[in-house]
Amino acid sequence: MTQPISVIAKSLTRERQRTGLSLAEIARRAGIAKSTLSQLEAGNGNPSIETLWSLCVALDIPFARLLEPQAVKTQVIRRGEGTKVLAEHANFEAILLATCPPGARRDLYILTAQPGADRISHPHPPGSVEHIIVTRGRAMVGLTESPEELNAGDYICYPADQAHIFKALEPDTEAIMMAEQN
Repeated sequence: MTQPISVIAKSLTRERQRTGLSLAEIARRAGIAKSTLSQLEAGNGNPSIETLWSLCVALDIPFARLLEPQAVKTQVIRRGEGTKVLAEHANFEAILLATCPPGARRDLYILTAQPGADRISHPHPPGSVEHIIVTRGRAMVGLTESPEELNAGDYICYPADQAHIFKALEPDTEAIMMAEQN
């Protein structure tokens, strides 16, 4: 059976970028040549289990993470849907929209957009995810090839390491955006 070198290559690149360390530093920590790591990240080579294990130790990740493709997909939660928790002594409810992966960075923004001025974004660094809640108006949001129409109160998350769009469908459309980088 052949190793899934393309999955390993993407995983190595993603995990090294997550650490913020250079090729040279990860290679040094793993006790391998920088050129070897570069080749592996390019999807070339046939790494031994020992080499992969050393890289996992250097990256501080479980071995299985190298063999599992990162599966970030688009998720839409309409207003009033989702996992709801009610307070016992107050008229208060909380609906969970998303959890934060360990080690992720999240930045929070308020967006205001007008029709005719679409925001088309190029892919962000590998592993990036955006979460958007429309608070007023309507918008087409998500991956450029398959955006979703959202109304006020709707939530979407999508892999922002692919081209994506925010297109206002009504004047003064507003949204809250959380940008996450792993």
